[in-house]
Amino acid sequence: MDLVERWTALAGPQTRHIGTELDKRYGEPHRRYHTREHLTAVLDLVDELAGDAEDAGAVRLAAWFHDAVYDPERADNEERSARLAARMLADTDLPASTIDEVVRLVELTVTHAPEPGDRNGRVLCDADLAILGADPDRYAAYAAAVREEYGFVPEDLFRAGRAELLSSLLALPHLFHTDTARERYEDNARRNIETELMLLNA
Repeated sequence: MDLVERWTALAGPQTRHIGTELDKRYGEPHRRYHTREHLTAVLDLVDELAGDAEDAGAVRLAAWFHDAVYDPERADNEERSARLAARMLADTDLPASTIDEVVRLVELTVTHAPEPGDRNGRVLCDADLAILGADPDRYAAYAAAVREEYGFVPEDLFRAGRAELLSSLLALPHLFHTDTARERYEDNARRNIETELMLLNA
């Protein structure tokens, strides 16, 4: 099933224009990691973790919008993606409470730090960060793609900023929040991050 068909299966054929627009956004040429492939991976893992969510439909919608706006030269992509979700979903028959939850979840991807009882947030954040726990080759490809997206940043500044981000992740008590994701990805993620940090600091 291609992405537009996957969207219409979720939100209904009357919203096909939204799915078409989102598919186009994830295919923008400046993207190297935040692409259709990333969106598909997040959607697949949300499907797998759906039983841990309180409202799996809202989490799926949020997954579609979480990187809908992506400009690596700006620091407000999540907020802009959330506003896009609010605007586009207002033209559907979704209840206001569902739209509000989608907006909240997209905004949560700024920090990836859901509260302990936030079952929807836990699922979305784990699905978005699962790449951290990938096998070493796939993780290396992800790190290289992120560097390409930030190609306009001088090497020394990129290394410093990336190292700061990775160090903050390692300082967290847990990178993943659902039992399934933690068991599957936590140890690999920490090894991957430590390896990338070592390379950045070499």
